[in-house]
Amino acid sequence: MRGCRIGAVALACALAALSPANLAAQDGERVQVLIVIAHPDDEAMFAATVYKITHFLDGDVDLALITDGSGGYRYSQLAEPIYGLELTDEEVAREYLPAIRRRELLAGDSIIGIRDHFFLDQYDHAYTTNVDTVLSHVWDAEDTRARLAEIMTRGDYDFVFVHLPVPNFHAHHKAATILALQAAGTLPSSVKPIVLGSFVGVKDGPDQFGAAEFLELEGYPITRVKADIEPFIFDLDEPLNADGRLNYKIVVNWLIAEHKSQGTMQLLMNQWDIDRFWFFDANDPAGLEPTRALFERLKVPAVAPAAESGGTL
Repeated sequence: MRGCRIGAVALACALAALSPANLAAQDGERVQVLIVIAHPDDEAMFAATVYKITHFLDGDVDLALITDGSGGYRYSQLAEPIYGLELTDEEVAREYLPAIRRRELLAGDSIIGIRDHFFLDQYDHAYTTNVDTVLSHVWDAEDTRARLAEIMTRGDYDFVFVHLPVPNFHAHHKAATILALQAAGTLPSSVKPIVLGSFVGVKDGPDQFGAAEFLELEGYPITRVKADIEPFIFDLDEPLNADGRLNYKIVVNWLIAEHKSQGTMQLLMNQWDIDRFWFFDANDPAGLEPTRALFERLKVPAVAPAAESGGTL
């Protein structure tokens, strides 16, 4: 496992140290992953899976952030005394929030083990569900697509994680996914990564945003998922210590807590039990085997079960 820096990431290292064995010792190549997201804090949807990849599979995960994050000011009032700025004022937020949210992103990502970041600085204009507006009038889609293709080529990634582009979701998230799929589609097979669309969920209860019924985003056939393949699952309730009292939800909560300028993000702590990943039809079908192999490795417990003892704390 990599050496640990002081600060928040030292806590993560301490937690990882509870494991009696590093899962990287399993048979399997070192996995390389790129995350493509629209806003700082969107990586929360992959945080648990990423943590296990970086801390127990000895994998490398990088992150490409498309927007500048300047639009996330509507619920920033609790962070105003922390940063000494009126962040709910749009003019103030547009000037200062990009740098603030970038610092929050880096702090959170140090916990889950992100190796490198790529900032594309497209305009975070407003909440909308209209992806056509974003791609045609807000972002420079051609430049963003080209930059993502360049990042993917240089990184030689095995996988790209994106948000599943469910219809009633933020258009920036959907646009980021479309551009990532399009960028991957321009690459030769020798460097083309497997793109997986993720959406969190609960084991019991209603499915958020109808992700379970998703087939494709209307008007964008490149977003179609492979209908005969169930989503791949990572269970956040997997124990991270021998007596089972620590699990991956703690890691997700740590990351969410770093995004203090985003008040409503804090309401998402402990709100999901599983990370789900859908296989896009645009992938080479041969990518199913390494995808299954990755999630089989992720299922292997990171800790041994607890031995019988005289008591617990």
